[in-house]
Amino acid sequence: MERRRAAQDLLPHLILWGGIAIVAFPIYMTFVASSLTQEDILAGMPLLPGPHLVANYREALFRGVVATSGISVLRMLWNSLVMALIIAVGKIFISLLSAYAVVFFRFPLRMTVFWMIFVTLMLPVEVRIVPTYQVVAELGMIDSMAGLTIPLIASATATLLFRQFFLTIPDELVEAAKIDGAGPLRFLVDTVVPLSRTNLAALFVILFIYGWNQFLWPLLITNSPKMTTIVIGLTQMIGLGEGRTDWDIVMATTLLAMLPPALIVLLMQRWFVKGLVESEK
Repeated sequence: MERRRAAQDLLPHLILWGGIAIVAFPIYMTFVASSLTQEDILAGMPLLPGPHLVANYREALFRGVVATSGISVLRMLWNSLVMALIIAVGKIFISLLSAYAVVFFRFPLRMTVFWMIFVTLMLPVEVRIVPTYQVVAELGMIDSMAGLTIPLIASATATLLFRQFFLTIPDELVEAAKIDGAGPLRFLVDTVVPLSRTNLAALFVILFIYGWNQFLWPLLITNSPKMTTIVIGLTQMIGLGEGRTDWDIVMATTLLAMLPPALIVLLMQRWFVKGLVESEK
């Protein structure tokens, strides 16, 4: 019986480790390629890292490449980081206030307003890209951080999630706050936000990665190389036709592009899981 139970416990672990190996092996080979020269990669990559790791990362971070008009990866990482943070924080802030108003305030057409927000789930930026681009151009926000972020800030998904959580807050808690003399703003800051911290963390991780991975909108809205994001920069580094591709720099840049989202997930993993599975409020 114990041997059978041990075999049953071993099988899921073997499947898990097999899945990890399948996912991790391409990342490891990318790391190996980032430590080699262009000639070594084209000749056939070994399974062990080479001696050019520091040099390749230094060149990618600070020197830039011709394909991106000489813009360094460090500048592209900074652009992506600022854009992702503004989008994540902006979405959370606006969605939090929107859901708070819909749940805790009574005003005419309250549910109509909520459903109007909800319907925008069917209108992602790719669907409304032409009118959105026209509005941004008329406001003079082309090739600016405002143009990169403001059209992507509103989030019906975050508003819906916050609303569903706020509906679980007991009415007795609201009445107790009123008896204590807490106004709407104080109730939001002192009660609602602390109760929402796990939801805030989970949404921040999701929305940060959403902003970091944006491709189509930054491609359309930016013209100057200094506004290039890391995702756009990676596509520009890969030569088309007879263009030369510095694969050692591309691989180093790929790992650098993965680093900030991975750090966000690792640092906020506990809060992220709590925000997704926690049921007790």
